[in-house]
Amino acid sequence: MDRTYIKVRGRWTYLYRAVDRNGHTLDVMLADQRNTAAARRFFKRAIASHGVPDKVVIDKNGANLAGLNSINAVLKFVSTGKRIKILQVKYLNNIFKQDHRFIKRITGPMQGFKSFYSAQVTPAGIETAHMIHKGQFKANHLGPAQQFAALAA
Repeated sequence: MDRTYIKVRGRWTYLYRAVDRNGHTLDVMLADQRNTAAARRFFKRAIASHGVPDKVVIDKNGANLAGLNSINAVLKFVSTGKRIKILQVKYLNNIFKQDHRFIKRITGPMQGFKSFYSAQVTPAGIETAHMIHKGQFKANHLGPAQQFAALAA
């Protein structure tokens, strides 16, 4: 899990992204702030759609660690006590850093977005097109047309 920055109405916003060990995109979420609540919301959303992971690699950002710790606290009481192993290693998230360039290449020349909604939908569309390019839809339960239709809704 990692985040990158996108400009919306002249302010920097944070695009959270989750990628599995094979480089497949799992989830994308845009947030106004980089805090524990945003990280928790992103992790809840990713876990709801893809299940509880065995381990998560994050950078040294304290908000991400606090968000995962709160998720682990909930998992401890709700399930059989399964906890997510948290790895905070600087260089293990290089796969994310390389994957950000596909979004930055398209959003960089745009010089930001005018509305938060368009900033949410455009990177999601870019991610979907990138997922098609990576051949990720073979394992996904939604096809490309259904994924694009879900983005339009």
